[in-house]
Amino acid sequence: MDCGLNRGSVVISAHAREKQVPPAVEQPACLMPHWRRGAPLWSAGMEATLCIHTCLWLSASWIPLASPALDAEGRHGKLTWAVSLEAPEEELEQRAEELAQSAGLVNMGRVGELKGHYLFAYQPHSHAETEHEAIRRSVDTLFAQHDSVRWHSEQKLLKRSKRSLHFNDPKYPQQWHLNNRKSPGKDINVTGVWERNVTGHGVTVVVVDDGVEHTIKDIQPNYSPEGSYDLNSNDPDPMPHPDEENGNHHGTRCAGEIAAVPNNSFCTVGVAFGSRIAGIRVLDGPLTDSMEAIAFNKHYQINDIYSCSWGPDDDGKTVDGPHQLGKAALQHGVIAGRRGFGSIFVVASGNGGQHNDNCNYDGYANSIYTVTIGAVDETGSMPFYAEECASMLAVTFSGGDKMMRSIYEDRHAKWDTNQAGFSHSHQHGFGLLNAWRLVNAAKIWESVPYLASYVSPVLKEGRSIPWLPQELEVAWNVTPADLQLSGMRTLEHVAVTVTITHPRRGNLEIRLLCPSGMMSLIGTARSMDSDPNGFSDWTFSTVRCWGEEAQGTYRLLIRDIGDDSLRPGTLKQWQLTLYGSSWSPAEMKERQRLLEEAMSGQFLSSDFSLPCPPGLDIPEEQRYTITANTLKTLLLLGCFAVFWTFYYMLEVCLTRNEVGLDLACSSSSSCRWYQQGRKHRALESDLEMESVPLYQEKDVEEAEMDCEHLEPAKDGEEGSWTPTHPKLSSNGRAVSFHEAAPTGTGFLGQEASTELLGEDREHQPC
Repeated sequence: MDCGLNRGSVVISAHAREKQVPPAVEQPACLMPHWRRGAPLWSAGMEATLCIHTCLWLSASWIPLASPALDAEGRHGKLTWAVSLEAPEEELEQRAEELAQSAGLVNMGRVGELKGHYLFAYQPHSHAETEHEAIRRSVDTLFAQHDSVRWHSEQKLLKRSKRSLHFNDPKYPQQWHLNNRKSPGKDINVTGVWERNVTGHGVTVVVVDDGVEHTIKDIQPNYSPEGSYDLNSNDPDPMPHPDEENGNHHGTRCAGEIAAVPNNSFCTVGVAFGSRIAGIRVLDGPLTDSMEAIAFNKHYQINDIYSCSWGPDDDGKTVDGPHQLGKAALQHGVIAGRRGFGSIFVVASGNGGQHNDNCNYDGYANSIYTVTIGAVDETGSMPFYAEECASMLAVTFSGGDKMMRSIYEDRHAKWDTNQAGFSHSHQHGFGLLNAWRLVNAAKIWESVPYLASYVSPVLKEGRSIPWLPQELEVAWNVTPADLQLSGMRTLEHVAVTVTITHPRRGNLEIRLLCPSGMMSLIGTARSMDSDPNGFSDWTFSTVRCWGEEAQGTYRLLIRDIGDDSLRPGTLKQWQLTLYGSSWSPAEMKERQRLLEEAMSGQFLSSDFSLPCPPGLDIPEEQRYTITANTLKTLLLLGCFAVFWTFYYMLEVCLTRNEVGLDLACSSSSSCRWYQQGRKHRALESDLEMESVPLYQEKDVEEAEMDCEHLEPAKDGEEGSWTPTHPKLSSNGRAVSFHEAAPTGTGFLGQEASTELLGEDREHQPC
């Protein structure tokens, strides 16, 4: 290796200087002595040849002298011993030399700064193992018997590995955005954070999308069922429902990029592979404002970050965003979510770059309650599909079609530095996300002051918008008195709500100038937007004035890039809204200085971190919702209960009217009771269903039961038999029943139980 050769050359030079011999590496050409300069040319040639050979020989001869130094590095095949000597300090060097000579070894000097510890080396004459073994035995014997040797050990090669991350996931080498080996530095700089065990542990990220296939190997160990829900099917499982037209894999891919499990020999590595991942399925069916509102606040005390890589159509002609309930849910989330620290909503800037779309026409991307992230490719350039806007906060790496990338080569980022010293670009926001710097800044991060805001009156204008090169300019001055109530001093977001009529909305270009003169292109012209309705209370926003002073005059400039073939547009009204904090510009500068110092890495390598406040205990509102599956289950149970009820009632009716009871009598003759036919009026009207025993053992022993034939029933009561009155004994007790067992068609054996209904029922024991 090069590093070994360099060390060897240095050692050769050192030995050469010590022996007063010109080394070959320092003097590549040999010099003839001055007394031979007058020799003939052939003699000079011989001297030169001899000198060259001499130089080569000297170079080779110094190799054995240099090898002890190389042996000190622990090279393979060399014998070295570390020896600890016990002697007065002034005699240690002499004792070491004497011991080395007596053992036939070379004293390599003291081991570092350890007093009394020396390194001895053997210069082998051959590489025979037998010679090495003999030397080992003799040296070990000498050291063991020597009075000055307190401790000795032969030096062995140690195997040590560099502490770097290694992943066996097959797709990890292709994840250049995590670790770019082809173009070092063109990644998110996260590996150093991982090496310090910062992997997202303790954080739950929820992907609001078309579902998450949480059973796959890369996601299942980190899946959070308690943070998940399916709003399309109204059940707790966000498993996607793939179909022929749409595989519904977008949410699963996003979840894998965030929290894919490493070192499982499967697929990829997540950027925060220690975090928990949840899913909310909402994009796989009809979507309403109320469903969005539920999704933005679902399990918002469990989920910390809401990843929303979707939005309105990126077709270059749509103007849409969250509606009333969705806006309220976003605001509620950043106030009450995450135990009072606020839910973090991360949204994508959009993929409509090929249609000249702008993310300020996306109400999710220009909301003050979201973190809007754009895209750059592996070269740091803006890909063809990426959108730009004044409300973008930052960018990160993304992919794209390399063949199409050459179409937007002219879209270079233009950077402007505002009054507070922050540089911003419409294409890249405040810059490329750097995990190392962000985590370092988090070590000393303190919560910012409460959000302060100012809202101007609705400014009625009713003024026409001229065509190029002219433009309409309106202004509003914000005085210190206007800001006194809220206490706002420095800006964060600046929003403008406009109502404009125009026959072709895409011809309008809208710019906003802050008091410092910082310009924001909040509304770009779009060639595909031919909507004739203009803008109705649409809000544009910008972050380009972040950190600047809030007071001063704000100017709104609108121009029409079309021609006079269409009627001019009209600015009906507009309203200015400022969002910021009570920090002064000086306090903002000091905060910026502290963060820059922290981002150098001095805190990430240590255990230092500011204490984190505990947060608020905000329990989730538990609503009991009957899901579709629960409703189906209840309906099934209800049907089963109704069926069982009818079956039981039918069984009872049939038992009362048709089924006979066989009663065994104690005598040799058996007796049977038969119920009367279903048309026997006396039985149906007078029989009482009582829980009374029909007979007792004592009565049976005293009674002698004999059988008599039953008489046929009267006409009209076919299939029914009427028993004759039983004979009574002298004591008035019934001693027998009359029984008949006809076998003809239509006749069934029935018990003659109507005797219980007779006049002497009180005197007839059963």
